[in-house]
Amino acid sequence: MYMQTAAQRRQKLSRLRQELLESLERLRQTIEVALAHSPLIKGSVYQIARRCGNPNCRCTRSKLHRNFVLTWSEQGRHHMRSLPPGRVAEIRKKSKEYARLRRARSEILALGNRLLALVDEIQELRRETLRDD
Repeated sequence: MYMQTAAQRRQKLSRLRQELLESLERLRQTIEVALAHSPLIKGSVYQIARRCGNPNCRCTRSKLHRNFVLTWSEQGRHHMRSLPPGRVAEIRKKSKEYARLRRARSEILALGNRLLALVDEIQELRRETLRDD
């Protein structure tokens, strides 16, 4: 097994400490997203085009009806709700904020795992073994 010199251990320890501090700063910034006060709406907003089913309507011949919907899933079931035209921008903003929070949650989990790994590596480098003299 490759043995590190004391200088190499100190250098690696220094790099790990720096990465630990940088990761903590990223964690702090990411947690800011979770601390926000803005309301959230689960789901995605998009525009659909479809036929209404009336046989005399123009949508059967050419131009389909367009409207905005919010889609989301809960407990494995997919849901869709039509949105009033005047609320599309507001709901889209809240939906994007929800997605932003979910990405932050995922990053917090990954950062937490990385922080633990860094602390474990630092522990190993700092640990001394007692030798009989």
